[in-house]
Amino acid sequence: MANVVVVGAQWGDEGKGKIVDWLSERADVIARFQGGHNAGHTLVIGEDVFKLHALPSGVVRGGKLSVIGNGVVLDPWHLVREIAGLRDQGVTITPDTLMIAENTPLILPLHGELDRAREEAARPGAKIGTTGRGIGPAYEDKVGRRSVRVADLADAATLEARVDRALTHHNALRKGLGIDPVDRAGLIAGLTEIAPEILQYAGPVWKAMTEKRKAGKRILFEGAQGALLDIDFGTYPFVTSSNVIAGQAATGTGIGPGAIDYVLGIVKAYTTRVGEGPFPTELNDDDGQRLGERGHEFGTTTGRKRRCGWFDAVLVRQTCAVSGVNGISLTKLDVLDGFERLRICVGYDLDGQRLDYLPTAADEQARVVPVYEDMPGWSESTAGARSWAELPAEAIKYVRRIEELIQCPVALLSTSPERDDTILVTDPFAD
Repeated sequence: MANVVVVGAQWGDEGKGKIVDWLSERADVIARFQGGHNAGHTLVIGEDVFKLHALPSGVVRGGKLSVIGNGVVLDPWHLVREIAGLRDQGVTITPDTLMIAENTPLILPLHGELDRAREEAARPGAKIGTTGRGIGPAYEDKVGRRSVRVADLADAATLEARVDRALTHHNALRKGLGIDPVDRAGLIAGLTEIAPEILQYAGPVWKAMTEKRKAGKRILFEGAQGALLDIDFGTYPFVTSSNVIAGQAATGTGIGPGAIDYVLGIVKAYTTRVGEGPFPTELNDDDGQRLGERGHEFGTTTGRKRRCGWFDAVLVRQTCAVSGVNGISLTKLDVLDGFERLRICVGYDLDGQRLDYLPTAADEQARVVPVYEDMPGWSESTAGARSWAELPAEAIKYVRRIEELIQCPVALLSTSPERDDTILVTDPFAD
């Protein structure tokens, strides 16, 4: 049976929630493999709207196993609140439907405090645009071998030792930033109190994933953010603190790379970005304002207004290559309805040199000038279309040109937030 990885192929906010939900109906396991509760996925199911941050999108579907893998950093207090909120909406979440990897690092209150203090102390132009939720510092502790992990919650002596190791590092940092030392007793008490709520879901995810795969179950790997925020291949340093690309699905759940059969890249029909960093096709005019208003471009997690611009085929071709994308899901095509002219970035000019990729150096990323190809828009509505026959000819031409430029076919086409307003071209779960 095919196992599918879903990744964002831009700067996030591409509409992954709807697509993952659409695919999860036929999956047996839905696994989050990176990121933290800085992610935000909105699912619209009938009259119900679910906003997820830490939990995999599959939790709203009965009969599925949802997995939080070791590649995630987890805020236990946020998770408990999110579970409670979904239960209030009628969603059933039990240890039979949710599993958390025992080796998942925890986000502690001190991580958020450090995150926000650093951002406030950064000089103008050096701010990363972090959500301030502690994701970056938690990943730093993981790499620095001083994390408190889920399994540590089960033993008081181990928990105290892990906390002490973390505080040796953090209290020194806090002193330099003018922050009071961490309340050790309070932190341990808080973790001890919440431990039973988390441990009931804990288990060896790598083992469960291997068993599910051997049993022929379909696994859907759900990424957060977008490939242009990848710690290695994104617009560094304005990136997230984890690997976002498809290869992380294996490392972040403890399953071998041979388990990945299909990579689906989620791509918006234009481009958006939240926070700081380079954005070659950004529009600061009426067209940009129109895209933002029609697309309701506000972050699910932060509520911040997203920056909007024309479709950048250079960037998407690049992210599709790095993630090994087999096909894309093109979302929000309906937002472009009514534009007389559409523009697609087909290259960059850097100091008189034509480039077909985004350079790595930050100063060069800031200087590139997009080279555009213009295409006619369409006046008809594409909203809610469920077949190619319902699309205007110019909309189809726009989609086909994107396929040519990014060198990757469209597997799905989304024409509204409703899950059934989707045109299926290639089934990612096909055997």
